[in-house]
Amino acid sequence: MIGMRGGVAAFAVLMLLAGPVAAQEPPANDGLNAALWLQRSVEFKGTALTAYALATIRLDQALADGRWTAAPGEQTGAYETLPPAVILDLDETALDNSGYQSWLVSSGNAFSPKTWTAFVNSQTSTPVPGALEFCKYAESKGVKVFYVSNRTAEEEPSTRLNMEKYGFPMGGNVDTVLTSREKPDWGSAKSTRRAHIAKDYRILLNIGDNFGDFTDAFRGSEADRLKAYEENKARFGKEWIVIANPAYGSFESAAFGHDFKKSEAEKRKAKRDVLQPWTGP
Repeated sequence: MIGMRGGVAAFAVLMLLAGPVAAQEPPANDGLNAALWLQRSVEFKGTALTAYALATIRLDQALADGRWTAAPGEQTGAYETLPPAVILDLDETALDNSGYQSWLVSSGNAFSPKTWTAFVNSQTSTPVPGALEFCKYAESKGVKVFYVSNRTAEEEPSTRLNMEKYGFPMGGNVDTVLTSREKPDWGSAKSTRRAHIAKDYRILLNIGDNFGDFTDAFRGSEADRLKAYEENKARFGKEWIVIANPAYGSFESAAFGHDFKKSEAEKRKAKRDVLQPWTGP
């Protein structure tokens, strides 16, 4: 018994000498700087405010120009006579989800529908700087505000409660939150939902953080995406307003062929392979 007690005492002394056990560092994550920028930087706030200030100017111009439309592929017929509307994406456009991105980085987890839905249900997203003010301004001008989001229909109730908490215009008796899978042909590509809106409204502006918020060509190769960009680049800053998002999006998946079955190592290698680095000194 004495020997055992002596051994325990010696172990305790060694532990005291060793000091506190270091906390386990989270694994390296490609999204660290992006999450830091989205959540902590004044530069992101300033960029978002700049985009929405421009959107406000463009909205007034669009209201004064009966031929103006931000949906060239979906707006057909005598749309000049239709009431005005604007379209916003939700995630990283109207709603800031940097809490979820930061959790991915800190926990070492990868995105999954299960944890994303849990985050949505927590109703902790906050307005992107400038977004709420812009939406309220649009509503004050008689412009219907639509939110075209790839959040799923099952996530819509929590999404609505989250938005209502901050006072986003919700459309009254018109369904203005158009989610993925809400109707059979409403998949991740958004043109069918833009067409749904364009039947009854003149779409003045389209605001988003991902190429897919503007055109279904987002799924193509890098060369295809660049071609679609060149064909539409005159629309950016006028009818199409982009909110910067370095954390995720089709810009990243294009590098690995939008094949999410690849391992993280394969994705990282593909992203490195498409970089065009300086040759060095």
